[in-house]
Amino acid sequence: MKRAVLPCNGLDKAFGVLARELALKLSETQGAQIICPVLLNNSPARYENTLAEADLLVIDGCPTRCATKLANKLGLKIDDKLLVSEQAKSSGLEVGKSLRPGPLGIQLVEIMANGLSASKEKSAESVASDVFESPGDFLTVTYDKFVFKIPVEGYLFNENDCWVRVIGDRARVGVSDFVQQNMTDITYFEPAQLGAEIEQFDEVGSLESGKSMMDVLSPVSGVIVAVNTQLSDNPELVNEDPYGKGWIAEIKLRDFDSDKALLIDAYAYSRAVEKKAAEA
Repeated sequence: MKRAVLPCNGLDKAFGVLARELALKLSETQGAQIICPVLLNNSPARYENTLAEADLLVIDGCPTRCATKLANKLGLKIDDKLLVSEQAKSSGLEVGKSLRPGPLGIQLVEIMANGLSASKEKSAESVASDVFESPGDFLTVTYDKFVFKIPVEGYLFNENDCWVRVIGDRARVGVSDFVQQNMTDITYFEPAQLGAEIEQFDEVGSLESGKSMMDVLSPVSGVIVAVNTQLSDNPELVNEDPYGKGWIAEIKLRDFDSDKALLIDAYAYSRAVEKKAAEA
C-alpha cells in the first residue's frame, strides 16, 4: 500500500528540520506522499483521497509530538509513528542544534529511512500473535477503596510494574492494573519502533494521562515484532483491560532464562503492590 507522510512543522528546531528531511527522503526514494501540516489543519478535505488510499506515517521531531496531536485532533488513523529525537538518542548521534542538517543529521535521516523501508517490507512478520488470551483468575490486593487485580498464572512482573507473558519464543508485555488505576484515564500512547532490538528494562512505549506520564520498561530482551496499534486510537483500552486488550508490545525473546532472574511471580508482585499502595 502507498505511504503518506505527515511531518512536524517545527522548523525552528533541529529535530523538526530532520523530520522534514526524512519526509523528503521518503518522497524521493519510496514515492511517499507528503502531507503539509498547515494545509491539513486548515483544509483537511484536501487530503481525503490521499489518506483513504495510503498508510499514514507521522514523523515528530521532539517529544511535544505536534504532528501526532494534529492527526489525533482530526481523527486520522495513524499506521506508524517515528520520533526523531528518540531515534537520535538510540542511534547515539549528536546532531546538534543547527537548523541546517549536518553530516550526522544526514546520517540519521538515512538510518531512519532504511529502518522504515525494512519495517514496511517485513510488515507481514509484524502482525500480533493471536495465541495470547486474557487471564481468567486473579489475586486481589485491596487498599482503601482500591482493588488491584494480578493474574495468578502465566504472568511475571518487573519492579517497574510491567508484566510479561511468554508463549514459545514470543512474549507479550504491558502494564499492571496498579499502574492504570494510579494513572487514571489514559489519553495517549506512543509505541516503540517495530524491529528495534531492546535490552531488558529498555523502553517499549509510553503512556500519558492527565495525571502523569509513564515509560513502559520491558521485562525481557529481544526484538519488537508487534505493537498494539489499537492503543493509538483507543488508549483507554489499557484502563479497561490492562492484561488483555491493553497490551503494549510483543517481543521475540533473546535470552528469557537470564531475564527471569530479575522478574517476580504474581504472589511476590502482590506483596510489592501492597507496599506501593501504602506508600502512594
